[in-house]
Amino acid sequence: MNFDWLRRRFEPVTRRVLHFYWRFSRGVTLGVRAVVIDGSGKVFLVMHSYVPGWHLPGGGVEIGETAAVALERELREEGNIELVEPPPLFGVYFNRHVSRRDHVALYVVRSFRQSAPPQPDHEIVAHGFFAPDALPAETTRATRERIAEVLDGRVPATIW
Repeated sequence: MNFDWLRRRFEPVTRRVLHFYWRFSRGVTLGVRAVVIDGSGKVFLVMHSYVPGWHLPGGGVEIGETAAVALERELREEGNIELVEPPPLFGVYFNRHVSRRDHVALYVVRSFRQSAPPQPDHEIVAHGFFAPDALPAETTRATRERIAEVLDGRVPATIW
């Protein structure tokens, strides 16, 4: 069975249903993402099973959780990445692509440990460190823009 076709077919509906639920359970949604840069200047990206393209690692901040704790959790789950020191916050973006209530906090991670590459699972189907000038073709526009902002020292945009 072609799960990629199935995922692509139902992803828009699933996203709408979840955001409808979140409209009542949460006033505003907040997510965290990180530009994780290794010692050779490569950037860590992940490919999710439920949305197309390569993305920066991260996810939603749960109720009762700080953004810093959410970032640590997401990096551990998606990349087997352990923070060595707290990363600086680079910017906070309005993510109107997802909903009119969604915001994303972007951090820059340069000090980390990865004891072993993560194993692909039901959420993360692929991952890797990529040179900024050789990102996979399926890397999303927003991911490319965030990487460029960080590496080029540009002022963060306001829209994800």
